[in-house]
Amino acid sequence: MYSNPEWPEIINKAVAKADESLKAQLPRLEEIARKNHEKVLHAFQEERVASYHLQGTTGYGLGDSGREVLDRIVARILGAEAALVRGQFVSGTHAIASALFGVLRPGDHVISVSGNPYDTLEEVIGLRGKGQGSLMDFGVLHDTIPLDAQGKLQYPLIKEKISPKTRMLMVQRSRGYAWRDALLIAQLEELVEFVRTQYPQLIIFVDNCYGELVEDKEPGDIGVDLMAGSLIKNLGGSLAPTGGYVAGRADLVELSAQRLTAPGVGEHMGATLEWQRLFYQGLFFSPLTVSESIKGSVFSAAFWQALGFEVHPEPESYRTDLIQAVKLGSREKMIAFCQGLQKGSPIDSHVLPIPSGMPGYEDQVIMAGGTFIQGSTSEFSADGPLREPYVVYQQGGISYTYVQMGNILAALNLWRQGLLS
Repeated sequence: MYSNPEWPEIINKAVAKADESLKAQLPRLEEIARKNHEKVLHAFQEERVASYHLQGTTGYGLGDSGREVLDRIVARILGAEAALVRGQFVSGTHAIASALFGVLRPGDHVISVSGNPYDTLEEVIGLRGKGQGSLMDFGVLHDTIPLDAQGKLQYPLIKEKISPKTRMLMVQRSRGYAWRDALLIAQLEELVEFVRTQYPQLIIFVDNCYGELVEDKEPGDIGVDLMAGSLIKNLGGSLAPTGGYVAGRADLVELSAQRLTAPGVGEHMGATLEWQRLFYQGLFFSPLTVSESIKGSVFSAAFWQALGFEVHPEPESYRTDLIQAVKLGSREKMIAFCQGLQKGSPIDSHVLPIPSGMPGYEDQVIMAGGTFIQGSTSEFSADGPLREPYVVYQQGGISYTYVQMGNILAALNLWRQGLLS
């Protein structure tokens, strides 16, 4: 058991309780990890990956067999017909925006059925920021339906909102910056059944950020039409230096590719430069880093709950994303938390994170995470908008021990400042 006689008793007891909570869940977590390791390995083997696939291209990137094989591997892993894996995607938001702008047309209606979309998508849709080329600027209509009090999709309300103009139902799988349940694959499967039997013309799009390889099935396995995410989250395995992906039905992925590059160019161009090997290697490592992150999330939930804070999800909850939320209740505690966690980073451990504005966010954001790759939440970070009720969201964790140490340092910083009862 990890303990230190110099720590206050309250922290040593919380560590012990958190270790016990994780131990009870390890068999189930390790079984999911094993299945996902096998799936990823088999995808590499089935696509006959060779050393020359790891070499990048320059210029136009024409005839890049490594890029084409990587697309097929990711499609296999996500249960999709096709995938578009590109370093030209600057973020998960960019990948999602490319998919939405690629598929939707003026006059189409899209419904966010899992509540408000993630903060950075508000300007993509047009909920904030007018006249800058959002979907709503181009005549795409949008509605939002919240989850119910139990975190479930509200099918009666969805039926009410669907009209002849409705083209897409949009789902955010993870909790994002919201105090709510992430959506399980089983819940997405119910949505797919609902749409296929009653509204077969509709497209189901899933914001898949933070969800890849957490369960032993992916959205494509249960019939989701299109999904997108970031490579500096789960599938990058902490090695991908940039990038994102779109995956799903081949025709919809092709439309997304036309938006990323240009009509007529699509997926056929785009140099892979020096990141090709890192994309492959990170993808292969991703079942391991995701598994370690989930173990760290279970520890974090039990640790902060033992210290008297509300957490979401709770330690014993079944997980479908990497995010662990801790409700701190005050601006001072949230800042102290992030500044303490930063001290456990391999990079910039001496730096003091402070709240600041960030592109795409309405509120000031504070972010802790001394990562080798800027903003790489797969390595380990904690952040959140400075607003009531002052919730910090932990993501990723390249190893369980790393996450454990970071949380202990955060708690010690609160204790030293008299903010831990």
